[in-house]
Amino acid sequence: MAPLPDGFSYAEWNATYNGLSFGIAAMGSATIFFWLQLPNVTKNYRTALTITGIVTLIATYHYIRIFNSWSEAFTVSSKDGGDYTVQLTGSPFNDGYRYVDWLLTVPLLLIELILVMKLPQAETVSLSWKLGLASALMVALGYPGEIQEDLSVRWFWWCLSMMPFCYVVFTLTVGLAEATSKQPSPAAASLASAARYLTVLSWCTYPFVYMVKSVGLAGPAATMYEQVGYSLADVLAKAVFGVLIWALAMEKSAVEESGKLLPN
Repeated sequence: MAPLPDGFSYAEWNATYNGLSFGIAAMGSATIFFWLQLPNVTKNYRTALTITGIVTLIATYHYIRIFNSWSEAFTVSSKDGGDYTVQLTGSPFNDGYRYVDWLLTVPLLLIELILVMKLPQAETVSLSWKLGLASALMVALGYPGEIQEDLSVRWFWWCLSMMPFCYVVFTLTVGLAEATSKQPSPAAASLASAARYLTVLSWCTYPFVYMVKSVGLAGPAATMYEQVGYSLADVLAKAVFGVLIWALAMEKSAVEESGKLLPN
């Protein structure tokens, strides 16, 4: 929980405020949608869709906490109808909620993808453990650098967290390629591939946002870019990714129900 810099303009404060509000709305709406869709998929994919809703529910809760913390850290006022002024209240802004959220949701994101692909049980268990632990380690290694002002220390932790990150990305792009090709229909294979690559694309935004404060940006602008960047990446990685998981579960359910695929 690093102290906030002083000197925020209203535009910088408002952009962050809106970014966090968007995160709450997107995650909350996605949670309701996923759980309402549970009866529409076969029992083989309900666990994956349930986990998808749990991921966005956890994210909704933490976005509310981040949003409240952001609001409490500032006083926004306008005198006689003039321009808005933004001042720090002295209350700390706790961005650590993001890392608690990621520690819980990132492994679940990977597990829901593995479950919906319906791999052999031994492979499902093995991949779930490997990717779950690697992704949790990635988040845990990133946090010490996030709260550092010393750029050399920040880069050190960034490099460490990139090791498990690269392993997960390699597994998604290469390790699951064969399993994707064995999906029961061309549409299912296409959706599985899209889910894998969306995960890679959205995940690749996090290291760049993490480096915002390491490449010369500082002060309110860096904080704004960091918060808005993380919010947009989260919506892609959780809500939009979840829609692909739902679409894949729907497609495979339709194939099974039509008799083209015998349920296990």
